Amino acid sequence: MTSTPDLVIRGGTIADGKGGELFEADVAITGGRITEVGKVAAKGKEEIDARGRLVTPGFVDVHTHYDGQVTWSQDITPSSQNGVTTAIMGNCGVGFAPCRPADHVRLIQLMEGVEDIPEPVLSAGIPWAWESFPDYMDWLSKRNFDMDIGAQLPHAALRVYVMGERGARRDPSTPEDNKAMAAMAADAVRAGALGFSTSRTLNHRTSTGDFTPTLKAGEDELTAIAAAMHAQGRSVLQFVLDLSTIDEDLPMMLRVAENTKIPVSFSITQNDKAPQRWRQTLDSIREASARGLSITAQIAARPVGLMLGLELSRNPFQTHPSYQAIAHLPLAERLARLRQPELRKAILSEHATATDDPLFFRPNYDKMYLLGNPPDYEQPPENTLGAQARRLGKQPEELAYDAMLTDDGRGMLYVPFLNYAEGNLDAVSEMLRNPNAVPGLSDGGAHCGIICDASFPTYLLTHWTRDRTRGEKLSIPFVVAAQSRKTALSVGLYDRGVIAPGFKADVNVIDFDRLHLHPPKVHYDLPVGGRRLMQQVDGYDATIVSGVVTQRAGKATGARPGKLVRGTQGRKPQFDAAAS
Repeated sequence: MTSTPDLVIRGGTIADGKGGELFEADVAITGGRITEVGKVAAKGKEEIDARGRLVTPGFVDVHTHYDGQVTWSQDITPSSQNGVTTAIMGNCGVGFAPCRPADHVRLIQLMEGVEDIPEPVLSAGIPWAWESFPDYMDWLSKRNFDMDIGAQLPHAALRVYVMGERGARRDPSTPEDNKAMAAMAADAVRAGALGFSTSRTLNHRTSTGDFTPTLKAGEDELTAIAAAMHAQGRSVLQFVLDLSTIDEDLPMMLRVAENTKIPVSFSITQNDKAPQRWRQTLDSIREASARGLSITAQIAARPVGLMLGLELSRNPFQTHPSYQAIAHLPLAERLARLRQPELRKAILSEHATATDDPLFFRPNYDKMYLLGNPPDYEQPPENTLGAQARRLGKQPEELAYDAMLTDDGRGMLYVPFLNYAEGNLDAVSEMLRNPNAVPGLSDGGAHCGIICDASFPTYLLTHWTRDRTRGEKLSIPFVVAAQSRKTALSVGLYDRGVIAPGFKADVNVIDFDRLHLHPPKVHYDLPVGGRRLMQQVDGYDATIVSGVVTQRAGKATGARPGKLVRGTQGRKPQFDAAAS
């Protein structure tokens, strides 16, 4: 007698994650696993009518910063609202374990500065119920979430734990330091760390302005840590480089990979300062892959862009003296003052001054847009405020000022500062199609008041397969495979990312025609009323984690079957089309 499945998804159009053609089928799920794909005769205990719907594996986001949020929330929003069923945190060398009590403030200041998560939120939300990384993993393993989470060991936390003040001020490590860090890194892999992350970019600073402790860590230090981790089992070395030092740092990181055999993963973006440098970087990856190294490039799905506004962390007038005089006021009071003609005239007559804030610069209005509704992340240069101002015979500052006053002071400006050097996303298209690349850099959980990119997985489907008008599109099977199976393989999660019998039952049922991102808005739902940017998304009929529906018609069901993932899962396939 045929057993009764827990759930049957009926008649959907399947993008199975392997990159092949779409096909129509039922999907049966029992015990958190997919048991049948095809014509399922048995009636499920629960059924979802997916006729006319796109059915995909759950998305795997390999670049998030939920290290704090997972300690105070069981709902890993906004990623879980964008079809993500597994999120990997602990990227860019920042995180909260290991950590001695005396260094709590130091690691909070680092996360606040690097990832724009406010200190009051972190101080109030993090319970600090651990010291070592294995303790942190043990504590997380007792929690349930609306998706699975995986963790990496953050270099900054490890370095400060072992070296103390010397580590924080970026002193070279000693052989004894390296030995101690290597031993703790091995412990982290045994506890389930999927990798180790570090940062070498000048943009990563604490909220007090100090550079990240890992900025100049030596090759001997990185080699000792990577070798110790990889000796315990598969783990990934994730890193962030700086354009100014990439010619020195990238060869060094590739030597670490070659000498330790550890897979490496790092972000590649197009930068205005060297618009074609990304091609050289991809060439280096191709050559390294030909030598047998496992190298993955993480590619942002659209421009990495700053949101500017009166309600946000930054705006074009924040260094103008007349604005600084009212910057401390609540939004409503500030708005009333900004509407006064005399103050408007004063602010517009002043000039922005330079700061040491890596994410603030003298505004370039030829790189600044109104995002619009629906939000448009690939606008032509003639849409910039600079171009509009020239057509209207006005100063662009006037347009920016007035735009921020709309919607009761909640109007936002958009500045694409990476991946938009040529005024389009053609470079992103080419990067995404590179065989060594996966989608990444969504930074879910981070940049609460300036960047809103956790919607990357949804944008990949809406813009790249359906809505793009200014260049080549990508196919649905390609995008789904890239964001599910290929990302899963890159971090050693071999048990998910495919709709096929035996795989983990993480599935999305999507109304593809209705899939739609709304403009970002500020929500005050973090601990102590902390602020974060969120985007409403329409079109996810259901998101399923381990066979349990966690999102239905854009609303959380309250089910939290997600768990901490400890280490690699499943067996590495001999061949996988999505990985090729």
